[in-house]
Parts: sequence; C-alpha cells; structure tokens
Amino acid sequence: MQVALVGVNGYSGMTLYRLLKQHPAVDQIKLYGHTDSKPTTLAALVPVFQKETVRVRSFDAATVMAENDVVFFATSAGVTKTLALPLIAANFPVIDLSGDFRLRQPDVYETWYHQTAAPVAALAKASYGLAEFNHHLTPYVANPGCYATATLLGLAPVVQQHLIEPTSIVVDAKSGLSGAGKKLNATSQFTMVNDNLQLYKLNQHQHIPEIMQQLQQWWPKVPALEFTTTLIPVTRGIMSTIYAKAAQPTTTAELVAAYQQVYQDQPFVQVLPADDLPTLKQVVGSNDCAIGVNYNPITNTILIVSVIDNLMKGAAGQAVQNFNQLFQYPATAGLPDLPVFP
Repeated sequence: MQVALVGVNGYSGMTLYRLLKQHPAVDQIKLYGHTDSKPTTLAALVPVFQKETVRVRSFDAATVMAENDVVFFATSAGVTKTLALPLIAANFPVIDLSGDFRLRQPDVYETWYHQTAAPVAALAKASYGLAEFNHHLTPYVANPGCYATATLLGLAPVVQQHLIEPTSIVVDAKSGLSGAGKKLNATSQFTMVNDNLQLYKLNQHQHIPEIMQQLQQWWPKVPALEFTTTLIPVTRGIMSTIYAKAAQPTTTAELVAAYQQVYQDQPFVQVLPADDLPTLKQVVGSNDCAIGVNYNPITNTILIVSVIDNLMKGAAGQAVQNFNQLFQYPATAGLPDLPVFP
C-alpha cells in the first residue's frame, strides 16, 4: 500500500513512521507537512532519522488522495477539522491521531479544546477507534487519546458488566514527559521534571470527555468520574490507577476471571494473575496494555492498574492496529509485542 503521513516531526509521528517502515503491507510512505513552510527532507526535519532522505512535501488533499491509499494525521488538535474535510467528503480512508473527531458533540469539543469544532456532518462520519472494542470502523478513524486508552481498557470489564457503583470511579493517571509533546514550557524543563512530580490540568484534561462518552455508551448510568493527571520523570509510559466501589462483594480471583473473559482474544491486552500489578517496564516499546486488579474486602474497593506506552498503544501503535483492522490485515502486523528492556 501507498501510505501518507501528515505531521512526522512530533513524537507520535516519528513513532508512527518507524512502525510503518517495518509494516509488511506498506510499500511506500509519503510525507506531507501541514503548514506553509517550504518542502524539506525527513533527515532535516527529524535529525535522529539521518538515514531517511524522503521528502516532506506540502499538503494538498487532491494530490494526497491521488497518490495514496490511506492517510495518517499525526497532528495537533485544530488541524484535521479543516484539512481533512475534502478527504471525509470523498470517503477516503483516514486515521487521525488528533482529538478533532473523537467527540460527537461540537459544543463538548469547544468546551474542552477551546476552539471551534469540525462541522457536524463531518463528525458524524468518524468512528472512535478504541481498537479492542470498535469492530465497525468507518473510513475516518479517530484514534483515541493516550490517557483515554489506558483508562478505558482498565474500566471496560467492570463497567460493561456493571460490577461497580457507577458514581464511584476515581482515576489517578500518571504520564511520562513525551506525552506533553515537543513544545517546551516551564513545567517540561529538566529542572522541573527531574526528581519531581507535578499534577496538571486537574479535572480539565481534554481526554476526560472522550472517556465519559465511551463509558456512557457502555453504561449510561455512569454520570462522571474524578480524573487526575500527574507528570512523572520518565520519557514514556502511562499508568492509570483506578478505584471504584464494588456493586456487591467479590474477590480478586473473580475479577481476574471477568477481565480474562473480556480480553481472551485480544493479543495486545495482558491480564495479570491475581494480586500481580503491572509496571511501566512491562509495556514500554510495545503495543501492549497490561492490567492488574485487586479487591479490598474491608473497604469494598476495586483497584485496577492499567499501563501502556503512550506513544505506542496510546498513539502510533493503536493507529497501526486500527489500520490493520480497517484493511483486514492480521491484528499484530507491523507491531512489536515485546517491551524494550532494560
């Protein structure tokens, strides 16, 4: 296949390029920029890719559709809601890693992203690509956010099976620095990140509405959740630690069995044995999500720990997983399932 990638210079775009380069069904990757800057080469744009001399050209929708079979957008929010409209009108296959088409309601997008939403008719053509649960993708796939992926995979079994009190969900999510992207600010400087923990966007993170949108699709009785994000001094990885009150007394073994039943046919979700909780090192560099659960009978509280690599399962890896699903390739094609260790 001929594949277009728009936005290769961000961390997710770089990771996606590397994955597509090794995908058995991808013959050629053509790169496009989304600004008015002059055409350049990948090596000039991303110095760590010095061996890659492929050109990065300006984006033109008609040219992109004529030269390629699918387009990946690894761009910031606010780009695809305009740039992708001709592709949506033509029903051209698109996998969008930004947040522009994840939310169905324009007013919700505008509240959380603080900018104008895409047209309603365009939003209606997008499907939310949580790969383990969306098996009816439209040509336009809205790739989930990294926090949303870790949190939703952790919550899916207990929410879908009504195993918790729907008003009791508390999420304490922690992310490595690459999740903040390449743009520098005061909180991402080495002197602030090293040997430090920082809470940010308290109850204001833009992934909250997509988490709620999916949870309410699974179980409308979930009214809200408490969601806290913390920046931790690591490069990659997300740990979503979730607490919820059990709907009725249970055991850790019963919960593990419920998770195993949901994910038994999913190659990228690992349900750990009872009382075994995952670490970031178990998933970094892979497309895996590792999940551990525990039940405290004294407090009647279920603990769920879900970990992913934010650039893989939380972005580029899941995008390739959705690409495989959209074009009916094997689910694992082009995706590493072993972490990078040490």
